[in-house]
Amino acid sequence: LLFMTASWMRRRKGRTGFVVIMTDLLYMPKTMKQLAYVQFFSWFALFSMWIYTTQAVTSHVYGTTETTSQIYNDAADWVTVLFAIYNGVAAMVAFLLPVLAKKTSRKTTHLIALVLGGLGLISIYFIKSPELLIVSMIGVGIAWASILSVPYAMLAGALPPKKMGYYMGVFNFFIVIPQMVAATILGFMVSGIFGGEPIYALIVGGLAMIISGLLTLLVDDEATIEVKEVG
Repeated sequence: LLFMTASWMRRRKGRTGFVVIMTDLLYMPKTMKQLAYVQFFSWFALFSMWIYTTQAVTSHVYGTTETTSQIYNDAADWVTVLFAIYNGVAAMVAFLLPVLAKKTSRKTTHLIALVLGGLGLISIYFIKSPELLIVSMIGVGIAWASILSVPYAMLAGALPPKKMGYYMGVFNFFIVIPQMVAATILGFMVSGIFGGEPIYALIVGGLAMIISGLLTLLVDDEATIEVKEVG
């Protein structure tokens, strides 16, 4: 939709700042366009997790939807701990990603990380012990570390130097857009399709993250190509 709008604006030959931004979106570098799809599904998955993990864990793992009960509050507190765990995992994994990328490639590294994250989210459906959710969060933490670094590393090598800062800013659109989409459709899906079971929102998020990983394979990582040629 953004690309269609940009094309229409360009034909109208407007000169407003909005037109310039939309035109640049239409003609942004190929690698950036490819990464836009990767980012969309990655961040859609993350937002589904941030919105629905507490509800999913309390109802599916702890077996309660009574928000005033002690069990519910214990479950919510445990989700807070789980989120801290995945952030801690991400901080440690961040040091290992460059090593893995050097031995394989940035695309392969990102694929592995996102698939592990997606499986982590999906695995919550099969877990009945709260402690085992730590394993799920390890996968999410690995994906989180990669999402915060690898796409930007691939993008930096594909941008014209004079517009590096500008396009990096525009790239953040593909964080905001999936947030709006997730906020718009996930509530409807949970209530209208999944029978009010929020655990299925996490499964959708996990599948989205795996799709994001697979889409990474379609990205033209020019910096990687150049390194291979020199080597």
